[in-house]
Formats: sequence, C-alpha cells, structure tokens
Amino acid sequence: MSFREILMLLPAILICLTIHELSHALAARSLGDDTAYVQGRMTLNPIAHIDLIGLICMLIAGIGWAKPVPVNPYNFRMKNKKLGMAITAFAGPFSNLILSFVCLLAYFLIAFYSNNRVLLALGDFLSILASLSIGLMAFNLLPIPPLDGSKVILPLLPDRMIATVNRIQPYIQLVMLILLALGFLDGVIGTVRNFFLNLLLDLIRLIFTSAGII
Repeated sequence: MSFREILMLLPAILICLTIHELSHALAARSLGDDTAYVQGRMTLNPIAHIDLIGLICMLIAGIGWAKPVPVNPYNFRMKNKKLGMAITAFAGPFSNLILSFVCLLAYFLIAFYSNNRVLLALGDFLSILASLSIGLMAFNLLPIPPLDGSKVILPLLPDRMIATVNRIQPYIQLVMLILLALGFLDGVIGTVRNFFLNLLLDLIRLIFTSAGII
C-alpha cells in the first residue's frame, strides 16, 4: 500500500467509523437515553470512537469496527424498550448507507463537471469513503453478535432466546473472527455490499437522468 493510498484510506476509515458510532448515540438520545452523551461519545472526534484493533483490521482487510456506544434501554421514553434498541442499532448501518449515497453523488458530479486536479483528487477520496462506508454497513448488518444486525433482530425475539444468545456471545464472536480470518464470510458481505451499492448507483442514475445530466 502506497503512502498516497494510506493518506486517503485512513481519514476515510475514521470518518465512516465516527459517523456510524455517532449515529448510534444520536438515535439513543432521541429516544431518551443520554448515556453516550454523558460518556463523551456523542461527538465527531474520532478518538472517542476508535478501537485500535478494529482500525487496523479496516486498514488491512477493509472490515473492522469501533468501540461500541453505551446504551441503556431503560432510559428510553418509549414503552417498547426492545424496539428502541433495534432502532438504535439500525441507526449505525443506515448512517453508512446515507454517507455512501452522498459521497457517490458528489463523486459523479465532480467526474461530470470538473477537470480540476484538486477536485478530482477529492472525488477519488469520496469514492474510497463511499466504498468503505457501504462495506462497513454490509459487515454490521450480519445477524451475528455483537454486530448491529444481531442487535436489530435479537430485541424482537423472546427473552429466553435473548438470554441464551447473550450467554454464548463470546464463543459466537470467536467463531465469527475465525470465519472472517479464513474468508468464509467474504461472499456474504460482498453480496450485501454489492446489492446496496447497485441500489445507490441506480438511484443516482435516476436522479441524473431526471435532471438531464445524463
């Protein structure tokens, strides 16, 4: 990996991880839980969110994680605390989807309308950021603890099943890490990633066609 690639990749990773965790914190606070805010996690400062091992994994493999945002569902104003947890968990991947859309839209606008080297370099950065963000979303949508996909699904299950999954969660995490290291989850993650990426590209194509840009 060249110095230029690292120079573009590192800030892109920090941005998509920070937006992801901040969105969890914002969702929780909007539902009445200030835990993340009190602990300094409702911030755009990446230092508050970064997990060193997760950051290294993203640099090397393009798949990683940040420090989980603390959430106390008992503080939620809504009666259905499980639904509140599901909403809070979904906020992270959804924010990455929105971030990818905005970056891709800006990238294509730059590609269509500019020959400026600085703007073209910005476009390259935006394409990297969009790719990482959509990949982070796809990874986190896996229904495997402690990923967000499991936190969206688990609260909707019976309490007894939730207790069982929580009890064996450390073993599930170990198996997940082994599967990731061996590449057995690459196909699933890639399929989810490509589905949403093509969805965004089709949406942007529709917008550009309607606006007479293409």
